[in-house]
Amino acid sequence: MKKKIGFLSVLFLLAMGLLAACGSGEEEAKKKVVIGYFPNLDHVPAMIAKEKGYYEEALGDDVDVEYKTFPDGGAFMVALKTGDVDAGLVGPGPVMNNYTNGADVKIVAGGSSGGTVIVARNGSGIESVEDFDGKTFITPGVGCTHDVQMETFIKDYGLESNRIGGTLKHTTGKPAQYAGLFESGRVDLAAVPEPWGSLLVKEEGAKIIVDSDEISYGTTLPNSVLATNGKLVEEDPELVQKIVNAHQKAIDFINGNPEEAKELTIASIKADTNQELAKDVVDSAWERITYTSEVNEEVVQQFANSSYDLKFLKEQPDFTNLIDQQFVKK
Repeated sequence: MKKKIGFLSVLFLLAMGLLAACGSGEEEAKKKVVIGYFPNLDHVPAMIAKEKGYYEEALGDDVDVEYKTFPDGGAFMVALKTGDVDAGLVGPGPVMNNYTNGADVKIVAGGSSGGTVIVARNGSGIESVEDFDGKTFITPGVGCTHDVQMETFIKDYGLESNRIGGTLKHTTGKPAQYAGLFESGRVDLAAVPEPWGSLLVKEEGAKIIVDSDEISYGTTLPNSVLATNGKLVEEDPELVQKIVNAHQKAIDFINGNPEEAKELTIASIKADTNQELAKDVVDSAWERITYTSEVNEEVVQQFANSSYDLKFLKEQPDFTNLIDQQFVKK
């Protein structure tokens, strides 16, 4: 009898072990969603959603949410195409460039608009656009949103970058480097998103020559969009809807609680970059940015046409299927 009981006990323990292993396997198989963003003011909705736990709340306990930050749109788009991120905020320029090159990418919501300024370094002798001829300007990347805005704007004044035979010398670099480049005199102008414009004015004595409501597409073009891949939209629209819902909740919080949103943003940027933005700099920059989930398709197409005219795109673009408006609730 004792032997029988002992045998049954062994069977019971084995069964429990198998059940525990099954439970462990289920946890390991828990779905993961990775959200990407840049640590700057155009991407505040992602930072607020992270700080407030909106993605975790929307996606539920069965999903692990991870966050990744990126230095530029090119790096983000590589991660989106390889599956290292599932969705996130990025400038419209990189999305358009990749879409025209065959990438399976979708814009499912807006993030922010406005905020791009053109600033001149102290001592450059630049007082207006008429003084740009022969100067060196910097943008975060070739063909990035701010680069296209800058080059579209100067084209109306008969000026072009040396990339397409003009007299303005163009270089690229991270906005955090601009103060040092201004101080050394290596660049004269910067087309830059906030808060870097306000930061250069405060710390380097720079001057805003073209404000965010004057630069091309300044107040209507999204400076950041919520992007994902077409496969996810097709295969799991419910998941995409939850991501957009969390994103919208963050935007609603920003617009309803600007002072708390600023505090959370300053803390988030410091955590990501080890740089703490002064409150007055953020206040100045905040005035130039609108946070909205809406996307104006007509403006996006016009911006794309400018990218083509400036030879950033090889073919005339058609973005009829790039923007999917079904997820943003009107």
